[in-house]
Amino acid sequence: MTEQKSEVSRVQELVYELKIEEVMVRDVITVTPETTLREFKELLRTKRISGTPVVQGERLVGIISLEDLIKALEDGEMDALVGAKMTPKVEVLHADEPVVHAVNRMSRSGFGRFPVVNRAGQLVGILTRGEIIRGLLRRLEVSYRDEEIHRYRSSHIFEDIISDRTSLVLRYHVQPRDFSIGGAASSRIKRAIERLGGNPTLARRVGVAAYEAEINLVIHSDHGGEMVVEIQPDQLHILVADDGPGIPDVEQAMRPGFSTAPDWIREMGFGAGMGLLNIKNCADEMKLQSVLGEGTWLEMWFRIPAAGADGSKQQAASSKQPVAEK
Repeated sequence: MTEQKSEVSRVQELVYELKIEEVMVRDVITVTPETTLREFKELLRTKRISGTPVVQGERLVGIISLEDLIKALEDGEMDALVGAKMTPKVEVLHADEPVVHAVNRMSRSGFGRFPVVNRAGQLVGILTRGEIIRGLLRRLEVSYRDEEIHRYRSSHIFEDIISDRTSLVLRYHVQPRDFSIGGAASSRIKRAIERLGGNPTLARRVGVAAYEAEINLVIHSDHGGEMVVEIQPDQLHILVADDGPGIPDVEQAMRPGFSTAPDWIREMGFGAGMGLLNIKNCADEMKLQSVLGEGTWLEMWFRIPAAGADGSKQQAASSKQPVAEK
């Protein structure tokens, strides 16, 4: 009996694809450190909000809430300034991060909202659970007319081509430490599969696995890396290679939660230690090789179901044709 791969829904896929800046609220109500608590109290009343970011110029310097106001009322300090009562250390999200990082942060912290800043520390928005949901719904409502045209044209690429082995090879270079474009290659890979007529379930599985592999390149490689995709009529193969430090213990790296990402990467919401496990869960077959000081090679295979199949592991294992080992 063949193993069934977990299906990836369109909503789960969008959580990886969308950037926080695409769903956040940009028009943010703020106060300054010089705002009095009386003025802050009136702002909460008129705007019907429960707190605001505190900015100095455009830079986020703190946050103040209804709880802070209540404590000041109890202590008779309504003439105090916001700067004296605010919380100066604020957990933030970055505008160029994918929405999946916001979902993970909200789940871990229990917070329902986060200020959003750019890489210069300037406040650019606010993100709440409600805005994530609304952003996902907006994207789901986008017209598919133009995409359907692209899909029809591309899906005929293998037709009327006679050869012993027909394949399409796509190649992408991934820059190191550039989180602003992290996920761009995986999005293009998924779109190519869709336009070639690939099953939506297959495209989503490939998209999630490719994203996790791409982010690993961004985090761990010293000079970036390459993602090479070979698409054949019956299978898809992805090779991800980098010249990073290598993985000391591949078996340990496959354990949930294990990560060698530095603290500053973790603080950005990356390096949770689930990437390789997510790849394994999405791919029909996965091979990971690593040599200390030389780099890491990750290969993934996905069987392309015959027309009418549901995208899960329906075909026989003999349909796979792994490339030669590194």
